[in-house]
Amino acid sequence: MFSRQIVKRRDGRFGLRLAEGERMLLRSLYDDLADLLVDPDDPAVRRLFPPAHADPESEEQYRLLVRDQLVSGRAEALDIVRATLSEKTLSAEEADAWLRGLNDLRLVLGTRLDVTEETDFERELDTSERGRELAIYAYLTWLQEQFVEALSP
Repeated sequence: MFSRQIVKRRDGRFGLRLAEGERMLLRSLYDDLADLLVDPDDPAVRRLFPPAHADPESEEQYRLLVRDQLVSGRAEALDIVRATLSEKTLSAEEADAWLRGLNDLRLVLGTRLDVTEETDFERELDTSERGRELAIYAYLTWLQEQFVEALSP
């Protein structure tokens, strides 16, 4: 069993136990995600901003009104994560930004890899050309679960 990477401390902060290689991987993934946020036509990025209205005209009006705010909120969380990637402890606000950033990374990567409930990770990790990317997806899922548990009361 792997040791916990995210630990809630008695002082209310969160211990972040990541190896340098993990931090480098996350830095690269978050840099890529930050670059993607400016491309609303990328199918993986569209997954981050699902339609709010079934009617195309209403949806277009909605996007014109709120798209910048939605992108700004995601970019702000990414900025916090990128600024704290080398830290050993996080505040509750920073840990929440990490949770949101991991969720965004998983949504984008999962969309790109066409991950579904039927995806057989064990088989594909060994036999698939996308095995490396699926391993990264699984790692992000594992980290996200730890943040959820640590942030839960």
